[in-house]
Amino acid sequence: MTPDEEKAIRAKQKSRSLVMALILGGLVVLFFAITIAKIQAGHA
Repeated sequence: MTPDEEKAIRAKQKSRSLVMALILGGLVVLFFAITIAKIQAGHA
């Protein structure tokens, strides 16, 4: 495998991991928002 091919593979892996991190972060925010909404609805 040439160094250029390795760089291309690493770039794809980095972009894929960044997308996965953003998706997971979005899910965390979504679950937090749902939890806060349920807590507020229970106190109303």
